[in-house]
Amino acid sequence: MREHGYEVNVTWTGETTGIRDYSRAHEVAVEGKPALPGSSDPAFRGDRDRYNPEELLVASLAQCHMLWFLGLAAEAGIVVTAYRDRAVGTMAEDAGGGGRFTGVTLRPEVTVHSGHEKLAGLHEKAHHLCFIANSVNFPVTVQSVA
Repeated sequence: MREHGYEVNVTWTGETTGIRDYSRAHEVAVEGKPALPGSSDPAFRGDRDRYNPEELLVASLAQCHMLWFLGLAAEAGIVVTAYRDRAVGTMAEDAGGGGRFTGVTLRPEVTVHSGHEKLAGLHEKAHHLCFIANSVNFPVTVQSVA
């Protein structure tokens, strides 16, 4: 089995002067790429103009599925001209203040130029191949629109 490594830098500066007072703003960076402005979810005193970890987890699942799907479509001779996913994740907080994701639903909408008859089963295959979906401990479902 081959292994792949991923190095991500998360940087925060400030002062934790009180639980309500410190900034949640930070940067997520990978060498040679633009930094992503991060924060916590606004429900947890974060900045709504920055990406939060929960959004990035849902985005990772949607991206992984899309990239597998597009590769499988190209391999099958299907000409995809557009792909959009309005993915939704649900997280539940527990009494102690922690929590966990209870599920993510991917809702890919695919436009094809040709090969529409070959689409059946590609989303299921992409889902089973997705590294990220295979790594989480909550259900990830796919409800394709087209």
